[in-house]
Amino acid sequence: MKGCDTTCIGLAPKHVRAIAPYQPGKPISELARELGLNEPDIIKLASNENPLGPSPLALAAAQDALHDMALYPDGAGFALKAKLSAKLRVAASQIVLGNGSNDVLDMAARAFLTGGTSSVYAQHAFAVYPIATQTAGAQGIAVAAKAYGHDLAAMRAAIRDDTRVLWIANPNNPTGTFLPWSEIEAFLSSVPPQVLVVLDEAYGEYLPPAERCDTAAWLVRFPNLLISRTFSKAYGLAGLRVGYGLGSTAVIDLLNRVRHPFNVNALALAAAEAALDDVEFLARSYALNTAGMAQLVAGLAAMNIETVPSKGNFLLAKVGDAARINTELLKCGVIVRPVANYGLPEFLRVSVGLAGQNARFLDALSVVVAALSEGVSLGTAALQPRPDPGGRKACL
Repeated sequence: MKGCDTTCIGLAPKHVRAIAPYQPGKPISELARELGLNEPDIIKLASNENPLGPSPLALAAAQDALHDMALYPDGAGFALKAKLSAKLRVAASQIVLGNGSNDVLDMAARAFLTGGTSSVYAQHAFAVYPIATQTAGAQGIAVAAKAYGHDLAAMRAAIRDDTRVLWIANPNNPTGTFLPWSEIEAFLSSVPPQVLVVLDEAYGEYLPPAERCDTAAWLVRFPNLLISRTFSKAYGLAGLRVGYGLGSTAVIDLLNRVRHPFNVNALALAAAEAALDDVEFLARSYALNTAGMAQLVAGLAAMNIETVPSKGNFLLAKVGDAARINTELLKCGVIVRPVANYGLPEFLRVSVGLAGQNARFLDALSVVVAALSEGVSLGTAALQPRPDPGGRKACL
């Protein structure tokens, strides 16, 4: 057999062939190749990465771990689990490590879903929930959003006898919406015990201190709860891919049965362990995000552009013809995230960057919106960034 032709591909399960692959944010290098731009002139505000880079302590630990790269990592992640256990006051047996929190979400789907079962998630929720559901051969039940976020009452009503998993992101990606923890706690009390509730807290570190909650303490009362968290966002380790899940010992045992061996690499384990000690970096990341969010909200309001209040490190901006505006922003060397695939064709999701990056985006958007309102398409050459007197990058 020389290759897999259409007949071979047709042998794959129908539910796998029907999956729409996850579309990540466009890499800087890809845009540079496509439009002939210089990589240093491009800013990326598309993937909710930490604009400060990685935690310095994590970077040093990862560099030190390079010396042992010929050896397999600790498949059990003992040291990282021990530190998480002490910090979160849960047993090590209640922790599973993942190649990013996406890996934990996928484990949950593979462990609890199969053909003939279903999972429930909100409209405009993270794309991995339906993908993981469909990969397992289960049926996804999308519940209409309420003010761009989760309608918990409707999600509870959507649970069927065959429902095995229910997904909640708080704050939610890509909308940034947030539910008071008291509402989620009450909701958990109403969910049938045979339904695993996956609580995705990827952006929890960006919540104001007064709005944070020790949800790990809930595990004693809710053995059907799985909490997923990541080091990719506030800790600045997106490139290393490391996250973790918290649950009952029984749930974590099941996830470990489907977890791939050595799923977290040695550099990621060392960096994540060190990052937990970098309290100063985490505080800087939070402060930068708070200031940057205010900058973006004010700048977009000045252009009369509606935004969805966000508790993450990103913001939804209702720009109208988002696909067209995104195309023009790319010509300017500004990468943001169109979210039509989330049922939000009029919106762009903008990650909070450094102050200069936020200003660059706002400047570019104002030029693009003004030009398009006059029926003008801006060419790549006209939009290529150049320094302005204030030291920022500006289009035109």
